[in-house]
Amino acid sequence: MKGSRSAALRRARSAALIGLAVAASAGCSGGAHGTREEAAELSARPPGTHSWTGRPCDLLTDAPPAEDFTLGSTTDSASPDAREDVGENGARPLYRRTGCLADLKGPDGTFWKLSATASVYEDSEPARHAYRVKEDLDRAHGRGPEKVHDTAYALPADDGGRPGRTLLLWNGDLVLTVSAYAPHGSTEREVRKDLEQILGNSARRMEDGLRDQDAPSPAP
Repeated sequence: MKGSRSAALRRARSAALIGLAVAASAGCSGGAHGTREEAAELSARPPGTHSWTGRPCDLLTDAPPAEDFTLGSTTDSASPDAREDVGENGARPLYRRTGCLADLKGPDGTFWKLSATASVYEDSEPARHAYRVKEDLDRAHGRGPEKVHDTAYALPADDGGRPGRTLLLWNGDLVLTVSAYAPHGSTEREVRKDLEQILGNSARRMEDGLRDQDAPSPAP
């Protein structure tokens, strides 16, 4: 009886050790995937003051847009002229827009698309209002939105049958819209992780590149 109990304990101990080894192996092999998930997360930043640039694509060229992706041809779409927005109570706040269109090459050689548009307002309150209006419209039309954090949300997008995602972000006097599209024939489920990583990285770089580091931060 004692021998059988000892054998059972040895088997249980062996099974536990095997389980620990399998878990450790899974954790190591999944390390790259964990990094990708972390990169896809977009954390809220304190409000900042931002400046317009005529070379917005330069803000995206310092690092790959996502793991194993490369940035291809880019086109700046920046206008220095101020535009009028329709604000609250008939106000006409001014803002300037700058944006980048880019081709991306995936790990398997397929071609993806990226667009990023930044609207820099004369003040933070009109930017907040513009962001909230867009969010309300997207919600009213049943397009989402999926909260990323308190001042950013994402929603599905489509470009002629190419599955994509769009991210909208508000920070201080900035409203930023980033969209990415996968190749034709892809499914949303297959490409969602890559799309989220592309959006998160691109939004971080655009917001950081446009931020005026010397300017005092506006009130939240």
